[in-house]
Amino acid sequence: MAAHDAIVIGAGPNGLSAAIVLARAGRKVIVYEAQAAIGGGCKSEPLTLPGFVHDVCSAIHPMAVASPFFRTLPLRDHGLEWIEPSAMLAHPFDDRPAAIVERSVERTAAGLGEDEAAYRRTIGSVVDAWPLIEDALLGPPRLSRHPLALARFGVTALQSAERLARRRFRGERARALVAGIAAHSMVTLDMVPSGAIALVLGAVAHAKGWPFPRGGSQRLSDALASYLRSLGGEIVTGTPVTAIEDLPPANIILCDLSPRPLLRIAGRVLPDAYKRKLQRYRYGMGVFKVDWALAAPIPWKDRAVARAGTVHLGGTLEEIATSEGAVWEGHTTDRPFVLLAQQSLFDPSRAPAGGQTAWAYCHVPHGSTEDMLPAIEAQIERFAPGFGDRILASHVITSADFERRNPNLVGGDIAMGITDLRQMIVRPTLRWYRTPRRGLYICSAATPPGVGVHGMCGYFAARAALRDNR
Repeated sequence: MAAHDAIVIGAGPNGLSAAIVLARAGRKVIVYEAQAAIGGGCKSEPLTLPGFVHDVCSAIHPMAVASPFFRTLPLRDHGLEWIEPSAMLAHPFDDRPAAIVERSVERTAAGLGEDEAAYRRTIGSVVDAWPLIEDALLGPPRLSRHPLALARFGVTALQSAERLARRRFRGERARALVAGIAAHSMVTLDMVPSGAIALVLGAVAHAKGWPFPRGGSQRLSDALASYLRSLGGEIVTGTPVTAIEDLPPANIILCDLSPRPLLRIAGRVLPDAYKRKLQRYRYGMGVFKVDWALAAPIPWKDRAVARAGTVHLGGTLEEIATSEGAVWEGHTTDRPFVLLAQQSLFDPSRAPAGGQTAWAYCHVPHGSTEDMLPAIEAQIERFAPGFGDRILASHVITSADFERRNPNLVGGDIAMGITDLRQMIVRPTLRWYRTPRRGLYICSAATPPGVGVHGMCGYFAARAALRDNR
């Protein structure tokens, strides 16, 4: 094998981002990917019927367009095109109009009636502060260049989503909207920092949007790979790394791996004390995911829901909190909170003429193999009677299936680790990207700033490696 300055294990968005940083610095980089295709959790496949394009894991990408690193990359020149739906998010109800998150704070707030002013103060203030606080939120814990703005954010953010929703909003619609956004955190709504997740994702919907790539999430991974190759980087697929010792010599090895698979391939070269810390790293809820090929769009009772690329199905704050709490305790529920995406309404390339796709998941206990398809479809029917009549085919991925497809997602945890307050800071240890083994680094979502397709974990890990290897 030809000699390389740096090796990256894993061609997900963080691994590709790390490789790009190194290649831009003039290092000769090679990426080894175990699967036949690049992308990790950011890929697309024809899971149901020919001609229908489905995102295997991540589908909507607010953090990608918010990423300070991705903004520096010429990804459009490498085939990436973002689609922004006419509304970012819809949250339907049984007996009242859906709450709709528009790109405009003002229009969104106006649709919330009695909570118009509260929404402007709570979410609008974070939107206004976003340019000052994004670096602090999308990186490892560090001194902020704008400490007062970050402190003002922290006063509101360091509380649970339930407390935030009840203290800041009076109406059921606004409270449920906050709960649904907070549920992306994959922790219960009475835990810190679920409130911060609600504020960040809610603000990003206005500041940057909740878009998705034309043609599928794979296009984002492909654009990153294309740019890396233009810099001279190499990518080898279908090449699992089973032991760090088997790799060719390199000054830098970056692992786009969560702690458990990292221990499997590098445990023999790591000190026992550090290995014990990685073994204590906590993984959280799993997900059960469904993709559908449809004969027609989802027939929402509230037609405004069809304006949104993302839909949250769960009813009230109380209902969502109960569902998520049950999962956290190891139980499933007949009325799960469902996150749904309907990209084909805005991207005709996702389905043959006349057809549509839908993508959805709910949270389930860690490693669950339970079939949640009937419960998920019942939740959709609740808000869109007749949905079942439009199904041509479906494809499910259980939590156990997710781990088999991608060993980083232990127990089906697509966040690669619980995002509670402690593990947002100690992620996966206080060394963050560095390990005690000289030249060996971690660049996965198990490092700060954590979950999301933003490449920032790879960016900061590669920067740390370059500082150590000047």
